[in-house]
Amino acid sequence: MARIVFLVTLAGVLLLTLLPARFLPDLGTAVTLHDDKLQHAIAFAVLAALGSLGWPEHRAKLIFILAFTGAAIEILQGSQLIGRDLDGFDWVADCAGIACGLTIAGWTKRRVGRRVGELP
Repeated sequence: MARIVFLVTLAGVLLLTLLPARFLPDLGTAVTLHDDKLQHAIAFAVLAALGSLGWPEHRAKLIFILAFTGAAIEILQGSQLIGRDLDGFDWVADCAGIACGLTIAGWTKRRVGRRVGELP
């Protein structure tokens, strides 16, 4: 289930990050600077947590893929076609989100593992 939710979430993140800025108000989404880094961090934390739960044996690959995805998003956002801003600090926020998401997934796995072990 986590794999499916991960893929759907990834598609949503890619859609929202790669949609040209002129279309965002039509979706009810405003591009603001004051919480942009937080939005990046949250999106990648969710992706990392879901990916870690869905593919626990491929953690290093997950980190690489998500970090590469974040960098690719920034490069594409800087293109004239999309008309958004390339900001390296957004990628830093993505990587911080990945670290937080992996930490949350690790806590969740340990906590659930303890409870399963307590069952009669």
